[in-house]
Amino acid sequence: MFFDNIVAASADPILGLTEEFKNDTRADKINLGVGIYKTNEGVTPILKCVKQAEKIIFDTETTKSYLPIVGSPEYGRLVRELVLGKDSEIIVADRARSVQAPGGTGALRIGADFLVQQNVTKKVWISDPTWANHFQVFGKAGLETAKYKYYNPETHGLDFEGMKASLKQAKAGDAVVLHACCHNPTGIDPTAAQWEELAKLFAELKLIPFFDFAYQGFGNGIEEDAFGVRTFLKYNSEVLIANSFSKNFGLYNERIGALTIVSADKETADRVFSQMKIAVRANFSNPPAHGAAIVTTVLSNPELRALWVEEVKEMRDRIKEMRELFVKKLSALGVKNDFSFINEQYGMFSFSGLSKEQVARLKEEFGIYIVGSGRISVAGITTANIDALCAAIAKVL
Repeated sequence: MFFDNIVAASADPILGLTEEFKNDTRADKINLGVGIYKTNEGVTPILKCVKQAEKIIFDTETTKSYLPIVGSPEYGRLVRELVLGKDSEIIVADRARSVQAPGGTGALRIGADFLVQQNVTKKVWISDPTWANHFQVFGKAGLETAKYKYYNPETHGLDFEGMKASLKQAKAGDAVVLHACCHNPTGIDPTAAQWEELAKLFAELKLIPFFDFAYQGFGNGIEEDAFGVRTFLKYNSEVLIANSFSKNFGLYNERIGALTIVSADKETADRVFSQMKIAVRANFSNPPAHGAAIVTTVLSNPELRALWVEEVKEMRDRIKEMRELFVKKLSALGVKNDFSFINEQYGMFSFSGLSKEQVARLKEEFGIYIVGSGRISVAGITTANIDALCAAIAKVL
């Protein structure tokens, strides 16, 4: 038969772990693998601003007709203002264009396809470590992938000198994927001074910055988390930005994101936009509407936008509280390892420093599921499971 020689693919390292968790019959099991925000009650909520927006949409929506290839123009405008800043010189000069995409992953793939189809570059550099799907997204698009240093396991911090040394090996015209904030999986971001230095280095080396902006608002704040992107735009006239509303709007299953490309001038932006449309058309023709309608409704309504900002803050604060409590409880248990570095990390994830062997023991002996790299989804920690989690970690160290 035609498919007889097809070999079964390996399970996705994160989604496969989730399947194992589902099949585990232990009542006290804990899932700290998948990157989904949960409340202290262990629920992934629908935000209040989203529910209110959906009521407005339900009452006012008049058609289910196709969206344009690039999605809703109003959605694109709001995305650019959120990412670049409402008063950005780039917006005033009309140098940026956005296309709506099915999630941040879809945005990354559209950007990758654009780079390949337009012969912009043949190679992309990706941080080591990174989100597991980055190499697939860019590799399947036809780009050669390479790694640049990012994490220092000895300091549990950013290997900034190693990062710069790696990037200096790149050739002019190579693309580089940067996590705009809340680096996945380490939770470690460059400082303001380091962002500035990197932005200048990229301009000097003539590298193409490609930002993955999946966690805006989960680090220090919605505006604050755009610092890296906006700093790069001071020195680099051409930048790609893939953003997602899965986390900061809780719209995981709506798959809503966008790709924004900044060009040197309006005329170039228009040409780029025409080719972005081709990349979208060949992938999914035109995007789904509901998620974009929610985001547009919230961001364009002052009351709902204020509510959204507050709800993002609540999520951000809860994650920070779990970090602090986690470190405090491990210390109270007499653990010799210093876990204080976890309080210096940002966003949903933390590189815990746990070894593969320790992670395996946590799963086998205690029903605690963590990615093999030791990455913990801090949002999965609650006041109900943190004592059991810390006690188990103390036993495997």
